[in-house]
Amino acid sequence: MSTVYDALDEALIGFIRRQKLFFVATAPLSAEGSVNVSPKGYDSLAIIDSRTVAYVDLGGSGIETHAHLRENSRVTLMFCAFEGPANIVRIYGRGETCSFDEPGFAEKMTLFPAFERARGVITIRIHRVTDSCGWGVPFFDYKGERDQLRRWVDARPDE
Repeated sequence: MSTVYDALDEALIGFIRRQKLFFVATAPLSAEGSVNVSPKGYDSLAIIDSRTVAYVDLGGSGIETHAHLRENSRVTLMFCAFEGPANIVRIYGRGETCSFDEPGFAEKMTLFPAFERARGVITIRIHRVTDSCGWGVPFFDYKGERDQLRRWVDARPDE
């Protein structure tokens, strides 16, 4: 049984901050398009207030999240407990993207002092939060972050 919230409370914020990984899901309006789900690691999420979060998008294999958000703004974030008590938290909201070459990007990057460069920053206005049992999520041991994505981003030309 899940619990529905209008915004993040201190318990949900604490849970989210303890997670080493979260997933971002978006979809186009067209039934012909594909749902996109992307894992996000590092310390890439900022909780701005109880109804707003943002994450730094370093890049990767595609840019579907940005395209979907520009088309319809629908986004869901999912956090799973891979250690400790079983739990899943989902954030549902409307997202906007700000790419590295757009006005406001430098200001948004101040939320992420550990990152010098990124493809964009995604900001999400929360309209619903749920938590659920998470009993089907297995235990995993966190060993550390992979460095390949950050090395790839850092090696990209500025332009």
